[in-house]
Amino acid sequence: MRKAVKAAKSEKTISGMPKKTRTALGKQGAAVAQRKRTGGSEPKTRQELYREAQKRGLPGRSKMGRDELERALRH
Repeated sequence: MRKAVKAAKSEKTISGMPKKTRTALGKQGAAVAQRKRTGGSEPKTRQELYREAQKRGLPGRSKMGRDELERALRH
């Protein structure tokens, strides 16, 4: 039980994630910060795309990644 709790806690930190994931999160965060500074509307985060998919009633949205949500919303 203790091992499971420890593992669950460790996965919530960015330092425990693979380098590729950390890089992607950093790039996405930088894009969001840039968008806030300039007032642009692109690129959207996964959370923003998910909310839009919810409004449109897109099926299977909870299992989709950011790119998949973006493609599905374009159609």
